[in-house]
Formats: sequence, structure tokens, C-alpha cells
Amino acid sequence: MYDPYVTHEMTIRDLLTHRSGMGLGEGDLLFFPPSDYTRAQIIQKLRYMKPASSFRSKYAYDNLLYMVAGEIVPAVTGKPWSDTIRERIFKPLGMTDSNTSVAEFIPGGNFATPHALVEGKLTPIPPTHVDNIAPAGAINSSVSDMAQWITAQLGGGVIGGTTQRLFSEARNREMWSPQTIVPVSDPPPLASLRTNFAAYGLGWGLREYRGRKYVGHTGGLPGYVSEVALIPEMKLGVVVLTNQEATGLFHSITLHVLDRYMGAGEYDWVRAGVELTDKQKADAAETERKQAAARPADSKPALPLEKYAGAYLDAWYGAIDIVLQEGKLVMRFSHTPALTGDLEHWQYDTFKVRWRDRSLAADAFVTFSLNAEGGIKEATMKPVSPLTDFSYDFQDLTLVPVAKKPPGD
Repeated sequence: MYDPYVTHEMTIRDLLTHRSGMGLGEGDLLFFPPSDYTRAQIIQKLRYMKPASSFRSKYAYDNLLYMVAGEIVPAVTGKPWSDTIRERIFKPLGMTDSNTSVAEFIPGGNFATPHALVEGKLTPIPPTHVDNIAPAGAINSSVSDMAQWITAQLGGGVIGGTTQRLFSEARNREMWSPQTIVPVSDPPPLASLRTNFAAYGLGWGLREYRGRKYVGHTGGLPGYVSEVALIPEMKLGVVVLTNQEATGLFHSITLHVLDRYMGAGEYDWVRAGVELTDKQKADAAETERKQAAARPADSKPALPLEKYAGAYLDAWYGAIDIVLQEGKLVMRFSHTPALTGDLEHWQYDTFKVRWRDRSLAADAFVTFSLNAEGGIKEATMKPVSPLTDFSYDFQDLTLVPVAKKPPGD
């Protein structure tokens, strides 16, 4: 890790509890959108990621350390993580539909096509390959298979219909015990979601819902969002799998089902979810409108466009190129083909990069700083919209001009 003390003190439990000191989603650009980096390369780059907070002091969701945790499996068993998942989880539970890579999807096979909004239109997109960080979220499954998984969870580790165990009851309790405190929003987005506590266990989010312990987790990749929710006291589990990115709505389905089983009365969660989503979109649009209104439209870059072009290097991501093509600047992330975009002047020495793949919904500002000689000192980035997924962690990059690309990068 960046801090030698954290390197020395880091435990397996720390890998699973989002308290390393890394920022929210820090380093996710190493694998998302899909990159050609290997797991070993990604792990090696962790040492260059500056902490956002002190060790074990704050919750911030990260994916990279779950990938690191996955590498412990072959270190202990001598078998790849994917083989171990199949042998130790899928096979005992009879999860015959499940796999650990979209590469196992057969064209025309029985799997849902992911959909994303592209310029406001719901559009089919290809499944996203994240094999290089598979332990953090590459498992594909079905509702029937996931029912076997949550039955084992609610049964304290017992495999349904047998006396065999997937894990011990003590381990089950430990997974559902708070490890890292999660801040509670007050007021919550919706009044009925008020909770007196929130925490992260070992791979599970913990809170209360209508006075009962709620254990759950969401998941998402481009074109897919999902949720698993458990109410252990009631032996109740809900799985919602979708093939579009309607995050508010899939949670509405979960809450609707939970309310029915709890006898909580009628509440239109779908309408509430739509209204909340619409408000978030309206707030984001207003933020962007204010950004545009405050910008001096007649400002110009301090340098000719060709002076901004060149090879840049970020300490953890690696090489990023900016080239001048037909009088326009184009940005390319060397290991991430989808992150190719056109730079449009915004104000002064700030440009807006519009990614050519419009399904990304992650345009960003690129701001150049000059040195005393009038050349480029560095460039920083940040998302344009507050709705940009946290895995586009452009704000963690510092792009420094280099004479040429480092060998092998």
C-alpha cells in the first residue's frame, strides 16, 4: 500500500471491510471500463494510490481489495479462484446456471442481454468482461441458483435438503456482524428507509428495516444491476436481477416484496423510486446548468492546442495520450480502449472530454496547470455529472507530461 504502516498492518479482514483508507472506488479505472491490465499488475499499482483517509477510520467502498482477497484463494489452495468457487460453492449448492466469466456465455444462450441508456435511448450493449478483477464481481447467476445461495445463508450454512454445511453457524454470525461503521443519511432519501444503524460486515451490508435486521448487497455492471436482501429473523430472502441500470427501481421491487411478507401495508415503492430517480436527475441537470451558466463563454486556452497534446503519465494508471487530430484534441487511455474521447474547450485551460462510447455516461473535465515557463505542469480530471458512477474515479488521477511513453507501459 502507499503507506508502509498500512502495508504492515493489513489483514485479510481489512481486505473485506472497506476501511483501508483508499477513497471511494479508487483505482477502479484500472479495470473499468474493461482494461488489459492483469490482476498482478493491478495489485502492484496499489502502492501508488494515495489514501483518502487514515487506516481503519472510515468506510469507503472499494473493489480492488476484494480482488486481492480473491488471490488468497490460489495462494492457499493451489487452484484458481474460479475453480474453487465452482467446486466449493456452485457444485455443493447445485448452482448449475452460474459461472465466473461472461466469456462462458454461449452466443444465443439463455442469458439476459444488458441494456443501458445511450443518449436517452434504452440500448442493448455487450456484456462487460471484468475477468481481471473477477473476485470483486464477475459471478453470473440465475434466480433459481441464487435461491440456493440465500437458502444456505438463512440456514446458517446448511446446504438445503441435506445435513452438510457450506460454512459453520459461527462463521455465518461473523459475516453478519458489523466490522465497519457506515454513515447514516439523515434524513434518508425516503422516510420509510430510516435506520438507527448501518454497517458493513464480511461481504454484507447491514442495517435495519421496519425494526428487523436487514442483510444485503447490491451489484452492478454496465447494463445489469442486482440486489440480494435477507431478513434473517423471518428466514426471508429476496433476489432481484435486472438487465438494465434502473437502480432505484430494483430496490423498489425488493422493498415491495419485504413489505408484503411483513404485513406492512401498501406503499407504492415503484412510484417512490421513480420520483427519487427523477429528482436525482433533475438535481444533476441543475448542477450542470449552473456550471454552464457560470462559465465565461469568451475565454480561451492559454496555449495553442498543439501544446496540450503529448504523452502523460499517472502514477497508478499509467500512460494516457492526448493527440491533435484534424485540429481537435483527442484523449486516449492506453490500457482502456473505451476511454477514447474528444476534448472540447470549456473555459480557460479546462476542457470537457466526451467519450466516443456514449453508453459510458461519464464525461469529465480535464484541467491543465501551467508551469513558470508557460508549459504544461500537470492535468487533473473530475466527472462532469454528479450522477457519474463512482468507479470512474477520474478525480484520483494526476497526469504529468512525459517526453515519451515508458518502456512496456
